[in-house]
Amino acid sequence: MLLRGRKQKNVAKPAGSVRLVSQGNVPGEKPVNLGARVIGKNSCEFMVWAPCSKRVELHIITPKTKLVPLVTDGSGYHWTVLSDVEPGTEYLFRLNSGLERPDPASRCQPHGVHGPSAVVDPVYNWKDKAWKGLPLERFVIYELHTGTFSPEGTFAGIIPRLDILKDLGVTVIELMPIAQFPGARNWGYDGVYPFAAQQSYGGVKEFKRLIDACHQRGLAVILDVVYNHLGPEGNYLRDFGPYFTRNYRTPWGEAINFDGPDSDEVRRFFLESARRWVDEFHVDALRLDAVDAIRDYSVRHFVEELAAAAHEIARARGRRIQIIAESGLNDPRVIRPSAEGGWGCDAQYCRDFHHSLHVALTGERSGQYRDFAGLVDLARSYSEAFVYTGQYSARRRRSHGRAADGRPASQFLVFAQEHDEVGNRPFGERLSVLTDFEALKLAAGAVALSPFVPFLFMGEEYGEEAPFFYFTSHSDKRLAEAVRLGRHREFNLAADKEKIPDPNAESIFLRSRLNQGLRRKGRHAVLQNFYRRLYALRREHPALARLNRENLTVSLYENDKALIVSRRAENEEVIFALHFAKSPGRLRLKLPEGTWTKLLDSAETKWGGPGSPAAERLAGGQTELALASLCVVLYGKEITVTKNR
Repeated sequence: MLLRGRKQKNVAKPAGSVRLVSQGNVPGEKPVNLGARVIGKNSCEFMVWAPCSKRVELHIITPKTKLVPLVTDGSGYHWTVLSDVEPGTEYLFRLNSGLERPDPASRCQPHGVHGPSAVVDPVYNWKDKAWKGLPLERFVIYELHTGTFSPEGTFAGIIPRLDILKDLGVTVIELMPIAQFPGARNWGYDGVYPFAAQQSYGGVKEFKRLIDACHQRGLAVILDVVYNHLGPEGNYLRDFGPYFTRNYRTPWGEAINFDGPDSDEVRRFFLESARRWVDEFHVDALRLDAVDAIRDYSVRHFVEELAAAAHEIARARGRRIQIIAESGLNDPRVIRPSAEGGWGCDAQYCRDFHHSLHVALTGERSGQYRDFAGLVDLARSYSEAFVYTGQYSARRRRSHGRAADGRPASQFLVFAQEHDEVGNRPFGERLSVLTDFEALKLAAGAVALSPFVPFLFMGEEYGEEAPFFYFTSHSDKRLAEAVRLGRHREFNLAADKEKIPDPNAESIFLRSRLNQGLRRKGRHAVLQNFYRRLYALRREHPALARLNRENLTVSLYENDKALIVSRRAENEEVIFALHFAKSPGRLRLKLPEGTWTKLLDSAETKWGGPGSPAAERLAGGQTELALASLCVVLYGKEITVTKNR
């Protein structure tokens, strides 16, 4: 059992940062990488930043216990190089001859967050040498949670299902966080070892095997990383140094020290974590969790520095790397290039699109949906991405946002469902429970036909009915109870009236698992085929495949509860109608000259619909479009090609 720590008072100021580069080291020289790194046969270097400790020792636990004093130069870094250490060797760091802790930069925690760290051999026989990544314009993202996506709940359990996703039209797999967290079940946002792949999912080698398998199928991989906070259980960073600050707070606990005293080395720690996922693991993109909770008033924001480091790796390796920010700021600075005063991220989430679509589909107006009016805001989001561009937000009780003028459509991710929007509901309901079958197809069309990067949440493509709860597996019973009560307070529900599912109960985790067998049954199979057709049309038609907001026109029929969206590219034009009314309707519209042919209609019986009144062809000029209730209809303009004689 690990010893309890004591508060340290005198923190030594580091002499400076160590450059983040990958190279070999001569035994005895100061390493350039944190943690344990194999550098030759049975040789390993160890380095830790522990400015709170004058003396640090390496406690080798297996295969044969021994205690090795580490060298230091007064910078706060302590290190050694050993010639008799094999992969699998377990170890701890002993601080000031007493407190023992796992390695903050541990690559492997074989016994969980409280146990010793283990040395990992980084060598892997990659088969993706020809893989260069994908441009954002080709991204169709599928977010999944490793533990609930398959019955196995592992990285290996994902691989047999990759071909199904590719056939659907998915080009990118996004994994919710896999950095080592307490227990075997967790969303991943309580991770405490930012360098280690979750052991219960299969660990380092299985994660690399999954990424390799994706690349061999032409699928890119996004990894969700959390650099705004660490989880409460197994979080021992404060015993090593000033990793946290009291100047700010996050909604989830202590904020990380990115701009205070000694923050250079804290930044280095998280930058090295990010570089490892990109360089050693070959991930194609990092999804940065809640960048608005990364409090940093430095001249150069941490996110900007991280994006620059990732892009430097891309240039060196001849690959594409994308940095995608989850941001609630509605600030284009996040995705503006560094040379233009931005943070240099490649893309960001557009929650305004989701909130507008959700209100239009469900009519919900409480909580985060309070600021949104539904269809009128969805029309604005199609044109401008952000709905809130400086106007007053009633929920925030202040003005919010800034216009995204000049930022391309490929920099915005849009979705109808996502882990937060589902799992942060009290009972984890998906749209399949909140709406009917016709509305599910309408939602799918709204996302797939948009000029933005489409994002799917696991199971939505076939109408998964299982909830996606918030779940944890804390070993500390007091902490588990605090989380349960916190959920009740968050949703203002009395525990004796409405019982919110206990996040720490294993049954809640098991109920969140997908029922993959539904893909082949009844309307679920029909819906999956509908998604497949949507994304095939998106690929086949330049007007849908080219992601831009400039060649787009949105017409709002507020009284009829409909939008007509026109998109153009090269010599092609398409229009699609999104009809949110719960009864059939007719729209009068003016189309450009030519003949317009119906390409897709969700109301048709082959898609499980009630039958469609929409004409197979429409003539240009003034015309009338008949629509079924809750439907999406897509038309393309025929192109006349003149043959040379």
